[in-house]
Amino acid sequence: MHDIPGVPGVFTPAQCRQTAESIAATQESSGAIPWSVGGHTDPWDHIENAMALTVAGLWEPARAAFEWSRTTQRADGTWPIQLRDGVIEDANSDSNFCAYIATGVWHHVLVTGDRAFAATMWPVVSKAIDFVLELQSGTGEIAWARGQGGIADEALLTGCASIYHSIRCALALADYVDDPQPEWEVAVGRLGHAIADHQDAFVTKDRWSMEWYYPILGGALRGPRAQARIDERWNDFVVPGLGIRCVDDRPWVTGAETCELVMALDAIGDRARAHEQFAAMHHLREEDGSYWTGLVYADGKRWPVERTTWTGAAVILAADALSSTTPGSGIFRGADLPRGLEGVYDCECVISER
Repeated sequence: MHDIPGVPGVFTPAQCRQTAESIAATQESSGAIPWSVGGHTDPWDHIENAMALTVAGLWEPARAAFEWSRTTQRADGTWPIQLRDGVIEDANSDSNFCAYIATGVWHHVLVTGDRAFAATMWPVVSKAIDFVLELQSGTGEIAWARGQGGIADEALLTGCASIYHSIRCALALADYVDDPQPEWEVAVGRLGHAIADHQDAFVTKDRWSMEWYYPILGGALRGPRAQARIDERWNDFVVPGLGIRCVDDRPWVTGAETCELVMALDAIGDRARAHEQFAAMHHLREEDGSYWTGLVYADGKRWPVERTTWTGAAVILAADALSSTTPGSGIFRGADLPRGLEGVYDCECVISER
């Protein structure tokens, strides 16, 4: 068993374990991890929680979470967008939600080194990524959802940036199990190019802080362009001493977004500001180790009035990134992840080759 992350002066390993235990305490008997006790479960946040449990050494509940994903995956490789107590509330399929299983599985393999787990979960990941790539357009971007009405006609930058990272994790897993996926290599190269150089292909949602940092967190932007993107809107989103706004026009800071920004900053070597933002958000911590979702700082009120598992999960993953404690701590730095065929950007050429 590995050490548990801590960030000196801010977050101890014991507090990390306590936060993980608060997440595990919400897990349903099926293995599903909802947003909060009695709340709904979505496939993305469920995996984020499993990753946090893995980091904190709670491998049994983490495995139960992955087993839930394995057994609830539909024949087409998807999961419903939302369930509550095992009952489907939204049967549509979100491409980012479905892709994230690859990030979670590869992270678990990095941390545990468990080849049997990798072999068990590989078919799940493979089917999920194949579904996601059915939603990719000729210009590289990926539609955000598919439902009874067909494929959505909109692609979202945040979701596609997360998918980009997930496909790279899926390619790493493919290498690990020795099952090459050359079509994924082409697809991820095209997607990365769309994110980095053709953001007009995506629906504009630049009120949201996630839109700002996710191209960096997902790994499509690095170097001077990434640093310039962070600097350009820093003052729009960062509230000194409290964390970052969820949207740029509301006096509302949120913990998960702040911790994701921490990981994006860490990924580009902006360590001082990463540590600063991690320290700033801990006013959201409760005595049992759980975290409130956010704070309306104009009136000092928690909003929404809920402590969400995925906020605690983001804290744990950010602490691991900052401390480089586990073998999975660098997953969002992405230095060791395959990049696909980045030079193949002429879509007509790619299509003709197929």
